[in-house]
Amino acid sequence: MKAVVYKEPYTVAVEEVSDPRIEDPTDVVIKVTTSAICGSDLHMYEGRTGAESGIVFGHENMGVVVETGPGVASIQKGDRVVLPFNVACGFCRNCLAGNTGFCLTVNEGFAGGAYGYVSMGPYRGGQAEYLRVPFADFNCLKLPPGDEHEDDFALLADIFPTGYHAAELARVSPGETVCVYGAGPVGLMAAYSAVLRGASRVFVVDRQPDRLRLAGRIGATPIDYSEVDAVEQIKEQTGGEGTDKGIDAVGYQATVAEGEEQPAIVLNNLVESVRPTGMLGVVGLYVPEDPGGPSESAQKGELLFRIGRFFEKGLRMGTGQANVKAYNRQLRDMIVSGRANPSFVVSHRVPLDEAPDAYQRFDRREDGWTKVLLKPWESDGQQKKEKAAA
Repeated sequence: MKAVVYKEPYTVAVEEVSDPRIEDPTDVVIKVTTSAICGSDLHMYEGRTGAESGIVFGHENMGVVVETGPGVASIQKGDRVVLPFNVACGFCRNCLAGNTGFCLTVNEGFAGGAYGYVSMGPYRGGQAEYLRVPFADFNCLKLPPGDEHEDDFALLADIFPTGYHAAELARVSPGETVCVYGAGPVGLMAAYSAVLRGASRVFVVDRQPDRLRLAGRIGATPIDYSEVDAVEQIKEQTGGEGTDKGIDAVGYQATVAEGEEQPAIVLNNLVESVRPTGMLGVVGLYVPEDPGGPSESAQKGELLFRIGRFFEKGLRMGTGQANVKAYNRQLRDMIVSGRANPSFVVSHRVPLDEAPDAYQRFDRREDGWTKVLLKPWESDGQQKKEKAAA
């Protein structure tokens, strides 16, 4: 089958790899209909992780079941499913507690597994024509048959639950004010989730005009940090106090307006942007090792976080990757009922063969390239025909 394979920093290729197969009785194999490119994939793409050549990328996957193992009880051939990016067993201590992002079974010596990601287990990614799904009864979320809401449902694999998780970590409640640093797909989903949870005002900080425009479309207040001091703007518009809650959707590759990397800048700005006794939700990715870090300490995952100021203000912080299964069923039902339409962030639908070009353009943050969905079974000709018809 065809798959997106990492070769070296800034290079991926679409190559022929072996087809997935049933390896355990609880496996299924799906025909992938949509697999998204994630900002987290860019960390590997840029050589900012320990990823080695040969990894098949793709942890945001959905498709149709084409084969089931003999131990699978609730999933059948022909079912349309979306998969949490977390690979989880469903029966370990953490899974039973709902912490499926930190499964103790699927990745020996590590809490948590995922498709197609460095250090997250032996699971091939889904930017491919087919994908093996372990512990399928637990990991597959059934969807209505057909192709309705395809783009919305694809976002249930990661960014919509992750954005919602950010709001949950920050304990966003109705009527509260929230600041979100980062208007990438996850940041926009965090802002959208805060709106869905009843926040009275949401500020979104970034410097990409196209992404800030999207923030404005959902009723958030965009702040371009390359034009103004974001902290001062937020305080000025909240009576000098700061917001009730804050969200970091940027992570360890944060930059200042001049483009210089300062890995702790978002965390420290959040400390200043949120009022005393407020709470922070941190889903922007931080890693224990960063080969491309701007300093020796940053390369070891050690950041200059203003813990004294954090303590002085009595702030609280929730961190970590999303336990997707804690949210995806409810978010699916909100999509079906028309209460949520997260696909407003989707900018491009690209045939699998064009993945290398899509990675380059998404990594450059070209104007309008917000969220890219790969379509393994659609050709460039079909895409152009559909675009002309629209």
